Amino acid sequence: MRRTPVVASRILSDLTGHEVRLKCENLQRTGSFKPRGAYNRISKLSKEQRAGGVVAASAGNHAQGVAWAATQLGINSTVFMPTGVSLPKLVATKAYGATVNLVGQTVDEALGHAREFAERTGAVLIHPFDHADIVAGQATLGTELLGQMPDVGTVLVPTGGGGLLAGVAAAVHLQKPDVRVIGVQAEGAAAWPPSLAAGRPLAMSSMSTMADGIAVGLPGSVPFEHVESWVDDVVTVSEDALSRALLLCIERAKLIVEPAGAAAVAALMTRDDLHLQGSVCAVLSGGNIDPLLLTHVITHGLRAAGRYLAVRVTVSDRPGGLLSLLGVVKTLGASVVDVVHSRTGGQLGLEEVDVMLTVETRGPSHREDVLAALGASGYTVTVES
Repeated sequence: MRRTPVVASRILSDLTGHEVRLKCENLQRTGSFKPRGAYNRISKLSKEQRAGGVVAASAGNHAQGVAWAATQLGINSTVFMPTGVSLPKLVATKAYGATVNLVGQTVDEALGHAREFAERTGAVLIHPFDHADIVAGQATLGTELLGQMPDVGTVLVPTGGGGLLAGVAAAVHLQKPDVRVIGVQAEGAAAWPPSLAAGRPLAMSSMSTMADGIAVGLPGSVPFEHVESWVDDVVTVSEDALSRALLLCIERAKLIVEPAGAAAVAALMTRDDLHLQGSVCAVLSGGNIDPLLLTHVITHGLRAAGRYLAVRVTVSDRPGGLLSLLGVVKTLGASVVDVVHSRTGGQLGLEEVDVMLTVETRGPSHREDVLAALGASGYTVTVES
């Protein structure tokens, strides 16, 4: 395992009024924190258990962690992954030495197949988060962090099943019980708040989020006790916040993270109810992202940050109609990204044309300036979402 770096973030420090640093688990072996728990769990298996191999279910990061750890220890590994798993995670898992089976639509479905495989073959199931050895392995992140940031007052942790959150909370609580620990979930896959309110893990009926690394519908029973006892709060963040956070990590920190890995940063950017204390650490839990998804998320983040503006405008179909529209945009210094020109709209007059115009702006205030200029020039503008 690598001792991953902690790097300062001036923009987040200025935004929050606290010193903020990023714990870069996206630079860990296999690109996420997962090898910590997987290696700890697999290394404790008996000779007889190792002979039967190990099996796991994952959308990618746990799969890679198990494959890498098993190969390092000379053990066969089999991994069940959802059919929609990203290609880079699938390829990497195979490259680390695992036999991969694609089944079901969710990690929970894949986990059912992994359990059946374990019962049928005798392989040891390496659960992504619901085992004491997994939690203990993830706790090494918390111990490592305290050595790097002895003055830390608040730690924010992306949270799915709860293994990382429980491990970090346990490690921090044992050494510095006054440190505030906050879990962060995606709004579309937030099983922890209702589960904590009920006092037991509750399953979600459905999930929808770009943050597949923390899209877990049922919190783990093993982590639950630690989270309930030692975690100060679990908050949620929107899809817009996740994409904006990923964009900030790329632009300002020069770090590639996946949506799940950016959840703690998203909370710092958009939540004013975190009750931060002292120096703050946001854990970047992973950096394994499909380049195609990265492109989509960056575009989404630019739009959410007010740096893309898409409008529908009706202009004259006479020569110079489109040129006049683009002249307004040019005057304001916005950069044209795309123009779609259509004469077939049902509400168009005989000499009118529908223009879908996308421009890049410098931020929300510049975006509003462009809209105001278009209106002042006599255009009726419809902003597209």
